[in-house]
Amino acid sequence: MSHVRRAAVAGRWYPDDPVALAGQLDSHLSRAAVERVPSLRAIVAPHAGLVYSGPVAAYAYAMARASRFNAIVLVGPSHFVPFSGVSIWSDGAWETPFGQVPVDRSLAMAIRSESAQVTEIASAHGREHSLEMHLPFVAHVLPEVPIVPMVMGHQTRATAFALGEAIARAVGSCGGEVLLVASSDLSHYEDSATAARLDAEVLEHVETLDTDKLMDALEAEPRHACGGGPMVSIIDAARRLGASRARVLKYADSGDVSGDKSSVVGYMAAAIW
Repeated sequence: MSHVRRAAVAGRWYPDDPVALAGQLDSHLSRAAVERVPSLRAIVAPHAGLVYSGPVAAYAYAMARASRFNAIVLVGPSHFVPFSGVSIWSDGAWETPFGQVPVDRSLAMAIRSESAQVTEIASAHGREHSLEMHLPFVAHVLPEVPIVPMVMGHQTRATAFALGEAIARAVGSCGGEVLLVASSDLSHYEDSATAARLDAEVLEHVETLDTDKLMDALEAEPRHACGGGPMVSIIDAARRLGASRARVLKYADSGDVSGDKSSVVGYMAAAIW
């Protein structure tokens, strides 16, 4: 994969003009008041169209921009290509309207070497938006910080925890300050009250860093989240690296933007340290 991953949803899910994009991001960030935490290790943020999930994702990235990082590890779900395990993009760069974001090859290869679950499946990244929707924030808020992008196929318990362990081992051995990012929306197409009830369970398990209960909830009710497996992986890795606290920074649903509360998607921003 020694090449550039081209943006798939720029101009549709977010502006492809850098000036317009910066304006939208700065508008969201200006409304995201957060209290800085020491030694931020990980964030959770959504990945819908910028107008819908951007106001929530901004809380996570407002927290991240207060710290300095050597690399960013991103894990999201594969919406279009079914496969077992995790697909990593191990070198090259990812295109954004602000320019290319380089991939940290050494960290990517270290993660890959830690688990047979991590392979390279180029097709899994082609149309996928779950990581791309984070890249405008990454390039704007944390410029010049390299990334390690991964998408998870079937979100099984074994895959989620294997990836968490692999990330922790690789980050621990490579050193440096690395931000871990889980990309996930929450419940889909429920009325707002039902969504809030379903999402509350996820928020509780995230805040208590209880990956076992979170995985139990996801297995019992798949409606909870589209990126539950990535959340489990990132929280597990953060805990292995010493994180002991978490805070939900913002919760909202798409109806807060559209005005339609009859069928919404839930969004959460969280910080882990």
